[in-house]
Amino acid sequence: MREQLTESDVKKIEEEIEYRKLVVRREAIEAVKEARAQGDLSENFEYYAAKKDKNRNESRIRYLENMLKNARIVSDVSRPDEVGMNDTVTLYFEDDDEEETYRLVTSIRGNSLKGLISIESPLGKAIRGRHVGERAEVRVNDRSSYTVVIRKIEKTGEEDSDRIRSY
Repeated sequence: MREQLTESDVKKIEEEIEYRKLVVRREAIEAVKEARAQGDLSENFEYYAAKKDKNRNESRIRYLENMLKNARIVSDVSRPDEVGMNDTVTLYFEDDDEEETYRLVTSIRGNSLKGLISIESPLGKAIRGRHVGERAEVRVNDRSSYTVVIRKIEKTGEEDSDRIRSY
């Protein structure tokens, strides 16, 4: 599956890759050298820990580079009166008679516990492009759905500078 990323996501991923290549890689290589210099490698915990950290960093670099290579760039621009990327949306859940507020983000930033809903999630797909007052049917699967009403849209933009979540 191709990740959907905004230009801002791409920039942050590129910055993380550069940081990992120029700073973290250098520190990891130095830690391996220092641990190796301590002598017998068969019982050298520091050596194995340093190698593990170095390999984890290299794996993360490959993961991020692959994500960029296969990503599909999506626009974070929307009309002022419709739900779009990075907008904060207040929804009314009819079945529960409750209101909740979410922010629509790309999948790599999604975190429902923090109110960040992915544009690829059932809820994200249902509300993207909708207007205040509109009802949206959220299809969870072939047999289950629920309805939400768009109560409020706040154009929050891309000032969130959180780093891309690590895996």
